[in-house]
Amino acid sequence: MTTFILTATCQSTRGIVAAISGFLCEMGCNIVDSSQFDDLSTGRFFMRVSFISEDGKGAEALAEGLRPIAEKFHMEAELHIQTQRMKVLLMVSAFGHCLNDLLYRWRIGALPIDIVGVVSNHFDYQKVVVNHDIPFHYIKVTKENKPRAEAQLMDLVEQTSTELIVLARYMQVLSDAMCRKMSGRIINIHHSFLPSFKGANPYKQAYERGVKLIGATAHYVTPDLDEGPIIEQDTVRITHAQSVEDYVSMGRDVESQVLARAIHAHIHHRVFLNGNRTVVFPASPGSYASERMG
Repeated sequence: MTTFILTATCQSTRGIVAAISGFLCEMGCNIVDSSQFDDLSTGRFFMRVSFISEDGKGAEALAEGLRPIAEKFHMEAELHIQTQRMKVLLMVSAFGHCLNDLLYRWRIGALPIDIVGVVSNHFDYQKVVVNHDIPFHYIKVTKENKPRAEAQLMDLVEQTSTELIVLARYMQVLSDAMCRKMSGRIINIHHSFLPSFKGANPYKQAYERGVKLIGATAHYVTPDLDEGPIIEQDTVRITHAQSVEDYVSMGRDVESQVLARAIHAHIHHRVFLNGNRTVVFPASPGSYASERMG
């Protein structure tokens, strides 16, 4: 029996849940998990349903049967096979804590993705990547060659059929054109000190101001730098007794955790864009293990 994930979004109106659940029942499917949300401020409806096709119907038959419902409610609906892994391209510069964390989670099965390659504007992590039997791509980026470098990156995205780009502390700004072309398919991570502490050594600046919370934000990339729809955030408390080095170490830990959780939510289709915000359905109790093994 195949497990599917159905995602749907449309204008909120009466009868959507009944239509979808009735359709699944008629198709011989059993709902395993269902989440829904009505945004009263925008009038948008969001739904994610995980179900098993007990009668053995495939994705094509289910998609065809769903079409009349999608048309009736002017719904954006997608059907995914739960075990199908998303193709992900990682990008990194000189800080490797997020990359190393993601490679470890991927290796032990905690992050069920297909890593199609790692792109960097440095050679620092070439050996680490190659040792994981993952293709490493060095793309030099300078002020003069930036358009050419980005064209090379987009060629790689198309050649590998990349579905998601993860900026695992990649310290180059992507062009507006690329952000729009890959809208909702690029995730970035950064510390939570913005906009207060910009530029070099943000942790040193935070230490000098006596900041008591260190945090991280994972968000979708948009043309507005570091202002895209937020997927995941977290913080860790610190005290006056900790040093600048402690700030940096704890900051790297929380960045790694937040980025991994954001990717996990995205690849399991639990994140919906809602204007400048997101709707993120939590993993239901007991479902995390099955999602983990993908």
